[in-house]
Amino acid sequence: MTEDARFEDGREAPLYLGAIDAEDLGVLAALIQDSVFPITEMTWRPKARQFALLLNRFRWEDAPAAQRRARPYERVQSVLSVENVLRVASQGIDRSDKDVILSVLSMTFEPGEDGAGHVLLTLAGDGAIRLEVEALDVTLRDVTRPYQAPSGKAPEHDN
Repeated sequence: MTEDARFEDGREAPLYLGAIDAEDLGVLAALIQDSVFPITEMTWRPKARQFALLLNRFRWEDAPAAQRRARPYERVQSVLSVENVLRVASQGIDRSDKDVILSVLSMTFEPGEDGAGHVLLTLAGDGAIRLEVEALDVTLRDVTRPYQAPSGKAPEHDN
């Protein structure tokens, strides 16, 4: 009998994960929750049909071990890349303010016909980014070594 992987089974290695269906995307969504990024680190390349974000990701996969061993919580820079993007729309984001920092609350997939649909990134402060995709193909890749979370704490949410 096989079991699903658990965060505790993870190694101290960079993540490089992909999503091709809504269930896979849920895993990536959990890993990027509470990521922050400057608005200048958001890129859409229409000819390549690619949208990417350079995120400062809280390492949720390491949080239980950090808490257990009483060591600092960590963040890591990661690239979230969405392929097959036909259109990008946003709301509640002032793209002219180059100093704004955005925070990811969730990422979901709204399916359409024949595998197409929309990837929706919900941001703190009522912002959102909606990506129309021909097919779901999302990757998350850590690109730096982990560093101590500046706050020294795990993100918390009001219920």
